[in-house]
Formats: sequence, structure tokens, C-alpha cells
Amino acid sequence: MTETGNSRPPATAAVGRDTIRLVGLRARGRHGCLPAERELGQEFVVDVTLHLDTAPAAATDDLTKTVDYGALAVELVRIIEGEPVNLIETLAERLASACLAHEVVEAAEVSVHKPSAPIPVPFGDVVVTIRRGRA
Repeated sequence: MTETGNSRPPATAAVGRDTIRLVGLRARGRHGCLPAERELGQEFVVDVTLHLDTAPAAATDDLTKTVDYGALAVELVRIIEGEPVNLIETLAERLASACLAHEVVEAAEVSVHKPSAPIPVPFGDVVVTIRRGRA
């Protein structure tokens, strides 16, 4: 127990509880199992939540101590527009790996939306969400 009688550490000791979210990133890719998906391509929408400690960046007002989300967005779009894969699960894994390549990112949650998936019945969206962290 702490001096205040609380068993939890003070909030300032909480590392990785901050997040940066990039929501609705759109790019055209050629991912899917069907030949038409590879030929024609379709729009994919990606949401990313990065878990990190933003305190060092906030204390110094220094972009190098956080994630440049503009640069990350460009990086993620290149992956979406790049080499096709059969599964959006694989695409999500590649995107999460790119997020974790940034040293300050402790964990990443990536959702890949495939709103034009070839499904023969009415639907709103198909979404695969993965969570990955540092080993």
C-alpha cells in the first residue's frame, strides 16, 4: 500500500497509458483472395491506436520523443498500397509491425476495414482488429 492507503501507484508512474489514435486512414489496395480483388483493388480504411508514454514529448515539446503521426500515416498508406496479401489479417499484422518499429510505441491496436468486401448479402463493414505489443 502507498502512503495514501491506495494500492495503486501514482498516476505519474503509469507508463504506456497514453494513446495516439489515427482514425479513418484511407488507401486503395489490391488485397483479397479473389482475382477481381487483385485486379480492381478497393478502398481499405485503417484505424490505429498507439500506446506510449507521451510525457517526455510533452515535457520538452519535442517531436522526436513521440510518434510523428503524419509520417506514420504515409508509411501505413504505402503498406496498404503495396504488395497484395490474401487476408486482411496479414495486412493488419504488417501495419502493426510498422507501428511497433517506432521505438516509443509500446503496443499498437490496428483495425482494418474492408467496406467493399465481396459478400453476397447486405452488410455494413468487415473489420479485423489486432493488438500487438513488444515482446
